[in-house]
Amino acid sequence: MASTDNLNQLESTFMYTQLFKEILLDMEHDEQAIKHFITYCRNHDCVSPKYIDRFEKEYSSQLAIWWYTFPSNIYRMLNSALRSMDGDTIINMGFFIHNLHTQIEQLHQQQVHSYHGKPFIVYRGQGLSKASFEKLKKTQAGLISFNNFLSTSTEQDIALGLAYIASQNVNMVGILFMMSIDPSSKSAPFASIKEKSYFKEEEEILFSMHTVFRVSAIKQIDNNNQLYQVELQLTSDDDQQLRVLTDRIREEAGGSTGWERLGNLLLKIGQFNNAEELYNVLLERTSSDGEKAIYYNQLGVVRSNQGDYEKAIWYYEKALEILRKILPSNHPDLITSYIYIGLVYDNMGEYSKALSFYEQGLEIWKRTLPSNHPYLAASYSSIGSVYYYMGEYSQALSFYEKALEIEQKILPSNHPFLASSYNNIGSVYYYMGEYSKALSFYEKALEIEEKILSSNHPFLASSYNNIGLLYNNMGEYSKALSFYEKALEIEEKILPSNHPFLASSYNNIGSVYYYMGEYSQALSFYEKALEIEEKILSSNHPLLATSYWCIGSVYNNMKDYSKALSHYDGALDIFQRALPATHPYILPLKNNIEAVKEEIFLFLVAGSRHAPVLIRFGSNSRIGCNWLELELEMVGIGRNWSRIGCNCNWLELVETDMELT
Repeated sequence: MASTDNLNQLESTFMYTQLFKEILLDMEHDEQAIKHFITYCRNHDCVSPKYIDRFEKEYSSQLAIWWYTFPSNIYRMLNSALRSMDGDTIINMGFFIHNLHTQIEQLHQQQVHSYHGKPFIVYRGQGLSKASFEKLKKTQAGLISFNNFLSTSTEQDIALGLAYIASQNVNMVGILFMMSIDPSSKSAPFASIKEKSYFKEEEEILFSMHTVFRVSAIKQIDNNNQLYQVELQLTSDDDQQLRVLTDRIREEAGGSTGWERLGNLLLKIGQFNNAEELYNVLLERTSSDGEKAIYYNQLGVVRSNQGDYEKAIWYYEKALEILRKILPSNHPDLITSYIYIGLVYDNMGEYSKALSFYEQGLEIWKRTLPSNHPYLAASYSSIGSVYYYMGEYSQALSFYEKALEIEQKILPSNHPFLASSYNNIGSVYYYMGEYSKALSFYEKALEIEEKILSSNHPFLASSYNNIGLLYNNMGEYSKALSFYEKALEIEEKILPSNHPFLASSYNNIGSVYYYMGEYSQALSFYEKALEIEEKILSSNHPLLATSYWCIGSVYNNMKDYSKALSHYDGALDIFQRALPATHPYILPLKNNIEAVKEEIFLFLVAGSRHAPVLIRFGSNSRIGCNWLELELEMVGIGRNWSRIGCNCNWLELVETDMELT
């Protein structure tokens, strides 16, 4: 069940499961689909072997309702997947969803005239967690949607009994739903399934996915706040804002086949592993060069979002190789590959290469597209990100604002691309030291994302990181830690263990502990981040330098100056190879190095020139951590990174000089 506080708004899960349904109902499902489902169930132990054996022998499309009601766990498996947006299970059950919906729709058409247009009431008894019930209470007079298939009964006593049983659990609230049904309302189809059900004696009315109700009343039934009656009225989806966004997402998740649209939707909702599996299957099945190029590009998108940049470039270049053979040099489809390759080089810290690919794409688009086309906005945003990483913030802001200007003209106000631009502009203002402006843009982005994205979407993690970074630098460390931990919680659920965004979050949490003076904790998180970065980044990537720098700052405050100097020098070595000489990170880092050298020199001078040179330092350090974060963008949304490595022989030279004097 989905619900929101805004009376005429539905949660984003409604939109995405609605699109899933549309795609699955539009797809052709053959006998292979059933075989794939049976194999999936056996491999994942979803259904008892005796039941899945029977399903294999007996199932047909006309038995979908029978198998849905049969006590074999299939209905639980299906509805759980629809509620949680489990793409893997939804794909494997696509044929069953199609058959079940179709059978309900057929029965609905046969039965609708028997109601003679008169409203009637059905009942449903169930338990809700107390948190979910509190959320439901806030929707009174508002809309809720059931994104799964919904079983109801015409018999109130049966439903009330189920609600009462649920109320005996101290962590649950028993709910008796009373649903007023107007047969003439445009809504998801429903039907009496008594004749098709496994349970012939039950008076069950089964609704297909995406039934929308308005909450008309919530009444307490018992005296201990454990049992409630919730009165609902069947309605159509009249959330106009969500409908506009759904239309836009539907358009963006387009494709020539249902399978292509499904893959694009999986990318939209951040289910990259499922998308990769699907695109590999499509790649194996096609003989069309044009389709192969599409699938290679999409696999590149998957790998890029998984942090596997080298493999992403390999896929993008395969696509580009095909497209150059079959398309003219100024064809717009070439630009997709240019932009994708540029984005990966951007994430790898190879900014000159990234800028070259971005500019190639922009030149073609300027010649072929109208001035307010969304692709131009994407191109401006990408070029802005390069200038951002190079520390040229005024240039970055100029390009980001060009992108936002186009997007505000052509996109719905709650579109995720607007959130991306708000995040990007917020990040620029952050590095320009204008924190109030930065927070304003970050909060605009988060407001959109919390409305339209699933609770575990990676873009939400990005925004939590951005806001955490801002609070960190404003000295509000408890708020910063709270946002960073929200981001990490999402990332640990959805990302592989060596993903660069996990490194980012470890760095960010390390920074909070650093500023709180908890240096051992800070070092632990910084080293977790460095362990990932050394596995996945090139040896001259600026983010490695940032990690070395931050570890150096921790050692500096722990009075271990030799390790501090080693890490600072390593950071400077990378920065000087990877960044322009005028980059704003270089001078502060040089100042840190000189300050540490001075500490070491003062210690050595204070000791006997004949004594062993032992690195034991006094209690006062004059060097603070110049914490500077780099940002990594994920599909246009700013990602906050932190920290910095090295080899240095300066101390050896000092020791040698001391011995010779």
